[in-house]
Amino acid sequence: MPASRTRHLCCVAAALALTVAGPAASAASAAGGGADGLREVLFVGNNWDGTADVIRSSGDFAKIGRIDVVPDKAERLAEINADPVKWIYYTAVRNEVGEGHDQYVDDMYSTPDGKSVVVSRPSFADVVSIDLATDKVNWRFPVAGYRADHMAVSPDGTRVAVSASTADKVQVLDIESGRELGEFGTGDKPHENFFTNGGRYIWNMSIGEVTTSLDAPGWDWTKGDRHITVVDAATFKQVRTIDMRQRLDAVGLRDFSDAVRPAAFTPDWSKLYFQVSFFNGFLEYDVATDRITRVKTLPENPATNPDRATWLLDSRHHGISMNPEGTKLCVAGTMDDYATVVDRASFDVGPLITASTPYWATVSGDGKDCVISEAGADRLTAIDFATGQKVLSVPVGDHPQRVRLGHVQANWPGSAGS
Repeated sequence: MPASRTRHLCCVAAALALTVAGPAASAASAAGGGADGLREVLFVGNNWDGTADVIRSSGDFAKIGRIDVVPDKAERLAEINADPVKWIYYTAVRNEVGEGHDQYVDDMYSTPDGKSVVVSRPSFADVVSIDLATDKVNWRFPVAGYRADHMAVSPDGTRVAVSASTADKVQVLDIESGRELGEFGTGDKPHENFFTNGGRYIWNMSIGEVTTSLDAPGWDWTKGDRHITVVDAATFKQVRTIDMRQRLDAVGLRDFSDAVRPAAFTPDWSKLYFQVSFFNGFLEYDVATDRITRVKTLPENPATNPDRATWLLDSRHHGISMNPEGTKLCVAGTMDDYATVVDRASFDVGPLITASTPYWATVSGDGKDCVISEAGADRLTAIDFATGQKVLSVPVGDHPQRVRLGHVQANWPGSAGS
């Protein structure tokens, strides 16, 4: 497998300890099982359902199976109802972040052997490993505080980093046992995580408060301490912090939020492309020179309500991915109801593909398509990186959000609950 493809999977779509040796093996894995006994798939987290659809990683994206990611739901609810503090936070997650719905699955990755999937569950404030053969819980790790959020997996697939959003820290777990290996502090409300540079560093982006109605630029200071934290992935010691407020001000963007939302690195880790709260577009950050180098404003949908307080968790655009070659970006225009492919060199914008609240963007297993989750329509849509045109849409469960590349055993029949 080309090195650029391996790096791409690490930062954009999961870095899941790939053992396939080349394009032929990858194609065989996607089609029905490779020499390693694994089959590459896409996991689609249906947040309000408490399920994850497992679909083919490319081609027709046909459904293979469905996983129940809350098999212990009754037990968890009994715990919450017995603890007034837990009940308050559980209710707050439902009413604020969940828009009146429980948040049962935020992020997920498969184990290197393809036998289990590890899931962060915001409403239950935990990370669990689900056995794909039995739909039973292998292990459970309650995170610090009262809400679990985005995760990332190390390039060798052995460690998973999870944002404990109300505790302002990231906890790193052994993916097989659920044992905590270490943790580090972050800014307010840690969100996105990346293992970078072959697993040498962990980057975390904190986004601050996103449920308040103080959304005008003049009230931005009320959102809390938001910065990027970079740590050594072996020692969990802080290497650097990046306060985008200073970098934004330096290029005259004082009215921009400094809450870094979804992001994508180039294959050589030299540049970071990231979205921020309330902005219809993205920014380019040069890692070596530590400065914002370009800004791209994308079209506004005239039908979008201009009242920022109506936008989903301070998002305007939420979801960005990069093709394996590092030449194209795919952007989910969440509140503007479209997705589009952007040329990285020229910033030329491709066709605007109509989508219903696109909430995430990733890359197909063969690298040809951008895959977005349409939370407002309960479907997944593939867009060709080369042409920018829609390829197809497939139905999934209720309110799909995170989509991750992973593996199942080649002979996995679906799931006990399918």
